[in-house]
Amino acid sequence: MRSAIAVATAAVLAVGVVVLGFVAVGAYLDLGELRERRAAGDAALVTARAAAPDLLSYDYRTIEEDLARAGRLTTGQLTAHYRELAETLVGKAKEQRTVQQATVAGAAVEKASTDRVEVLLFVNMGTTKETPGTTEARQQVIQNRVRFVMVRQDSGWRVAELSTLLGSP
Repeated sequence: MRSAIAVATAAVLAVGVVVLGFVAVGAYLDLGELRERRAAGDAALVTARAAAPDLLSYDYRTIEEDLARAGRLTTGQLTAHYRELAETLVGKAKEQRTVQQATVAGAAVEKASTDRVEVLLFVNMGTTKETPGTTEARQQVIQNRVRFVMVRQDSGWRVAELSTLLGSP
């Protein structure tokens, strides 16, 4: 009887060791995926911080080049949106002599997978306008939050979506 109990105990322990082995392998694989997500988030965050001033700033004297540069940092429908901006914003910006300068005050990853990362940016926006018929330039500084959806494309990251508190483009 004692030998039957010993055999049963050994069998239960063996099954426990096998189950524990599977759990350990699963945890190790999950750790690898978490590390990949973390690395993707870190890389996309660096790109988003660098891209934000180019995407959100322009000068009426160089607006065509500014919008073209911004368009090269984007992908998909956002690229088309920047092309449309060239048609609508250029005339107004030149008429009002608008200069908009964006500076990233802070940024963080909200959600990350290996090929798609959502980044929240805190941006200070300074705008100067010289409206025709006035003698003084009007200046305004606002603090804004911007969300970029970054996607991995080729060997780097591009901005696929951009949204602000004022709405999406």
